[in-house]
Amino acid sequence: MRIYSLLFLSPILFLFSCNESTTKEKPKQSTEVKAKKTEASTPASDEQYIVFFGNSLTAAYGLDPSEGFVSLIQERITEKGLNYKTVNAGNSGETTAGGNGRIDWVLKQQEMAIFVLELGGNDGLRGIDPKESYKNLKSIIEKVKAKNPKTKIVLAGMEAPPNMGDDFTSEFRQMYTRLAKEYDLALIPFLLDGVGGIPELNQKDGIHPTAEAQKILVENIWKVLEGIL
Repeated sequence: MRIYSLLFLSPILFLFSCNESTTKEKPKQSTEVKAKKTEASTPASDEQYIVFFGNSLTAAYGLDPSEGFVSLIQERITEKGLNYKTVNAGNSGETTAGGNGRIDWVLKQQEMAIFVLELGGNDGLRGIDPKESYKNLKSIIEKVKAKNPKTKIVLAGMEAPPNMGDDFTSEFRQMYTRLAKEYDLALIPFLLDGVGGIPELNQKDGIHPTAEAQKILVENIWKVLEGIL
């Protein structure tokens, strides 16, 4: 697994992450959570929803919505004739604490057969105690399960900045494997595997994947997602 030190070592990138939610970005994916309340309540078909709940990585920051991995996965699902529709619930700059506060609203708006949880990257960048991040992710998972025990959950693992020290990075990494074991979740070991730390696969900010890199993220996700569709 490639550790993306370039992603984390610069204080400038750290500040960028903290202010990310206020940066102007392109529109979210065409399938938005806020538009789903009416659609989900219409018994026109037995179509099932896959909700991708995360930060700017899920939101495809800096790209056309059609270039992000959520849209690309929808294309693959359609090509294979599977009866699922992806929903992009990405929110740029979000931490696990922010996600824990937002998930209640999302659960009220959207039915989901599969829930893909992609959060923690911003916690790592900000040096938030992994114990706190763990508690927030645990709470999100339990809320989703309480809403519908049949919802299948996929957890996307991330890596912490290496300059935070070995103890921090180890605890941060183990946070994902621990949650996956405790709740019997499907785990993507490292969402940015093959992308993080590779300049030509990241935008000028050094943080967000390019359109070409999104195709690699699709493969990282699909290896796990395909088995539960």
